[in-house]
Amino acid sequence: MSKTIGDAQSEVIDFLQSGRAFAAPGPVEHVQTHCAHVFLCGDVALKIKRAVRYDYLDQSTPDLRHALLNRELSLNRPTAPMIYRDVVPVTRALDGGLELNGAGPAVEWALRMRRFAADCEMTAVAASGRLTDAVAEALGQAVRQFHATCPVLQDRGDDLIRDILAELGRVLTPLAEDVGGGLVGAFLDRSRQHLSTLAPILRDCAAQGHVKRVHGDLHLRNLLLIEEQPVLFDALEFDERLATCDVLYDLAFLLMDLCHRGLVRQANIAMTSYLLAAKGAEDTGLSALPLFLSVRAAIRAMVLLQTDQATGQTGASSDEARLYLTQAVGYLHWARPVLIVVGGLSGTGKTVLSRDLAAAIGACPGAVHLRTDTERKAEAARVDYAPTARGAIYDRMLARADTMLTAGRSVILDGTFLDQAQRGAAEELAARLGVGFCGLWLTAPQPVLIQRVTLRRGDASDADAAVVMAQAATAQSVDVTGRWVSLDANGTGEKTRAAAHAALESVLGTVGDGTVKA
Repeated sequence: MSKTIGDAQSEVIDFLQSGRAFAAPGPVEHVQTHCAHVFLCGDVALKIKRAVRYDYLDQSTPDLRHALLNRELSLNRPTAPMIYRDVVPVTRALDGGLELNGAGPAVEWALRMRRFAADCEMTAVAASGRLTDAVAEALGQAVRQFHATCPVLQDRGDDLIRDILAELGRVLTPLAEDVGGGLVGAFLDRSRQHLSTLAPILRDCAAQGHVKRVHGDLHLRNLLLIEEQPVLFDALEFDERLATCDVLYDLAFLLMDLCHRGLVRQANIAMTSYLLAAKGAEDTGLSALPLFLSVRAAIRAMVLLQTDQATGQTGASSDEARLYLTQAVGYLHWARPVLIVVGGLSGTGKTVLSRDLAAAIGACPGAVHLRTDTERKAEAARVDYAPTARGAIYDRMLARADTMLTAGRSVILDGTFLDQAQRGAAEELAARLGVGFCGLWLTAPQPVLIQRVTLRRGDASDADAAVVMAQAATAQSVDVTGRWVSLDANGTGEKTRAAAHAALESVLGTVGDGTVKA
């Protein structure tokens, strides 16, 4: 439940909206959320906390709002120093009016920020088609780098999620008729069942240091793209416990938001990039990702409905809230994981195909794409194509695939797989875990491969013409049969992708949405 504290802020809102608080004259844009008012004018942004009390948040007095703004400043200045400036008072002037940062007594407090260009907002980046594969990859890396700096906290991972589910139950149950379809009940029932199963894993993750004081509100509206680099801002400041969670639960908000916007490919790339940067540390926790995604979607539905109430627009967001809850229930549907191996000589397009396939394989946001070249560079500064070094990378990649598949996440392995022992090990792994398997072997004429690797720029692979020729000599003895399908990769990427989809359907079976079927 929520309570708006009368018209206590109406005078302050009128003052800030008038433009008198800004040094440069100009129109003022007023943006409202369920817990804040933001006023934009020129290159300045002023933010005040809304005078409201929720079950989980109390902003009912100026002192409480002041403390929250100070906390917001301290949390966000390290990640976004180009935006966050200071907290200043709205004061009573001698003539009885209001002024910003005057000598009189404070009646309200405002967070002063440098206004950023609207096209820097990650929501605008996504809407304009600029959230490319490279940006999605940078997002995953940036979030992992941020998590590496977050302090580890001692708390039970299952209790944290249990408390969130309890809060969602209290808030959403009275609003169930606004979205209809029995969605609230279905979400609560299934999420509680999943939590019961996952509780031991969440406790183990917490014991291993995966529960931290994180961002807490990591969706696209709280991300920027400045000079082609993702910037995190507007971290959750009002409740330390809500901002204390498993790092994958923090990441899940970003992944869920991308999927909600139809950017499943970008979500998949961000997930894979994050896991690569984590160097295997988060692989086991992937078993909880469906629950984390579901809870994050339900939270967005709750916030939409609460914002409608706070702004006097009850029902305005019911359709989108209904979609969020439909997705929340969908995330909790089980999908049998599969292992797909994409092999072939350097230059056959293994990585392009693997990335194109990944988002449509297994549970949303798809399969994790593990690549020998990126695994090699994540582990060592130099690139070594010697058989011993190569074998160690394959062993590591297969071990990671074992962990991820056991956690219920599908995996695509991307490497040359020239050695029969490595191909056999992948098949044996799938058989031992009881998951589906398909190998795709890509081929193309040697001159085409040499041309492709010679023209490559900025790729993790360092293979050159000499490497291709050496591989070609070895590949003459490669025999791919059984659950391996040989594909001609001499044509366009679209043609290779279509042939790959047909092969997967033949070997594994598919459903209409492209997710590999059990």
